[in-house]
Amino acid sequence: MTERFDNALVFACRLHRGQARKVSGVAYISHLLAVAALAIEAGGDEDEAIAALLHDAVEDQGGAATREKIRARFGARVAAIVDGCSDTDRMPKPPWKQRKRAHVAGLADAGPSVLLVVSADKLHNARSLLAAYRETGEAIWKQFRGGRQGTLWYYRAAADAIRAAGGTPLSAALERTVADLEHAAGSSVKR
Repeated sequence: MTERFDNALVFACRLHRGQARKVSGVAYISHLLAVAALAIEAGGDEDEAIAALLHDAVEDQGGAATREKIRARFGARVAAIVDGCSDTDRMPKPPWKQRKRAHVAGLADAGPSVLLVVSADKLHNARSLLAAYRETGEAIWKQFRGGRQGTLWYYRAAADAIRAAGGTPLSAALERTVADLEHAAGSSVKR
């Protein structure tokens, strides 16, 4: 990693300062660091690692204007990967189910870099959700716009779409974690 990665880390920290994880309440940067670590450990290059740090920036921190800042600071490839990870750049955001269906459908045409970062993101989120579910139980679903059914559907649909698109080095771990989450929650998710 070069100074570009260092700069991306500082940029991500500034963008997400004050933002906390939905369930745990810990600083949001913890998620971004975990996603970057997963991507790097799976063989990701510097652009993919930077995109992992910034994967939520467009949809959560400024939309199209943030995308242009990313493009100017880190290049077109990083911006394209971040775009592939984003379910919207519109504010206010479209309805949850509409965004998630479109995002999952878009994974069919996603390149390997987008699939890697999305896999890392979904894997970290699914692991966090599984741990929180085991600790909290059914009450956890109240914190998610999709509720129990929609949230479980989304993680299963994303894992299936990534596999169908060719998979990543993280696909097997993502599949296992989603299956563990479904099993723990006693899922019979409608696809």
